[in-house]
Amino acid sequence: MHGYRDVLILMPNKLVTEILPCAALILAALAPVSVPAQPQLSAGVWWVYGYITESDFSSLNFSQALDNTTGGNFSDPALVFYADDDGSHRPWGYSAELRMGRGSFTDPVNNSSGGTLVMHKAWIDYQFRENLELKIGKNQVPFGWKTVNFWPGDLLQGGYGDQMDPGLKLSGQSGAFAYDLAYYHQDDWGETSTDTVDDGGHWGSSSTYRKIKTGVVNADWKPDEANTLGVSWQSGRMQDLVPLDDTNNIPAEATNDNGRHDALDLHYLYEGEQFTGKYRYIRTRRDFDGMDSFWDANSDNLAHPQPADTEVRTNRHVAHLGWQQGAWHYVLEASTATTDTEGNSADRIQGWAPGVRYNYGPGWIYLEYIAQDGDIDRNGDIYEADFRSAYVAFDFYF
Repeated sequence: MHGYRDVLILMPNKLVTEILPCAALILAALAPVSVPAQPQLSAGVWWVYGYITESDFSSLNFSQALDNTTGGNFSDPALVFYADDDGSHRPWGYSAELRMGRGSFTDPVNNSSGGTLVMHKAWIDYQFRENLELKIGKNQVPFGWKTVNFWPGDLLQGGYGDQMDPGLKLSGQSGAFAYDLAYYHQDDWGETSTDTVDDGGHWGSSSTYRKIKTGVVNADWKPDEANTLGVSWQSGRMQDLVPLDDTNNIPAEATNDNGRHDALDLHYLYEGEQFTGKYRYIRTRRDFDGMDSFWDANSDNLAHPQPADTEVRTNRHVAHLGWQQGAWHYVLEASTATTDTEGNSADRIQGWAPGVRYNYGPGWIYLEYIAQDGDIDRNGDIYEADFRSAYVAFDFYF
């Protein structure tokens, strides 16, 4: 379920070997520039109190019985570092975000570090002219609109909300039209990571499959300052990771990228001085045909079960309403999803997340309530399960 406890599992960090590729990527942004970089360095801290009021799950992270006994828990602290250029060495630029702690919103079992250290983003960019730039590195996939600071959650956008993948993205604008053309080589850093951090847990696992070689096209039309209409399309491959798991006794050469995925997004945004409204329709498809090792090894895997059919299809609707009043921001997010997958008998599922946040100066205090009667699994399909929880989150930045 989405919320502040989604994929937070504590495991030992492997700091040195895993952050080197990320650090090298940031340094690459500085090396070719003749003018010394003027980095804008900052950091932040956050943590959360959560109380689960209803849950069909038994794990500690989602246990209603545990919270009924303890009265909820303070958990999931994180220390976050940000590095951004100040524009003084254009046409080059860079941006990076490194998170540490259980509140990093990463999954140690399926990420590249094996712990709670995660490079959420890291890119360099080159600005060809005022309205045309290229980003290289782990950056935001231009697919619909992303959630704001992973709050109050992706709900049923799962896998198509806050996507941050390594690749190339060309972004431009001409008059009222803006566009993005992108290619993302893989889901995350490394050979087997499937972790997209804030929107993780919806693209396989390190022992099953991952998303690779994905092309993305996005086009937006902005007829005036407040309104935006857009369409996004992505299509790519899925890699069978089962042969790369040493416990399966399958030759690594058996890995393949025979799986295919594609998705369509139609979106609308209204952004006024105080009121914001957003809507998106997402149609998804994943074709697992030809991923032989994935099917053979996961026929009885309860932790990562197979999809109901080789082809998984869903339809999703997502709405967002926001109101800004001084230091207060009120929000309501709602989503619903259905499946067109043969063999999946799940009914329409829904999710709601009303909330409010308060800007107290150095940061924000968030209050939210999440209610869902289903979610999106690692194969991109829906399932039914009740979950309700209240959260109070705190952060500050320096």
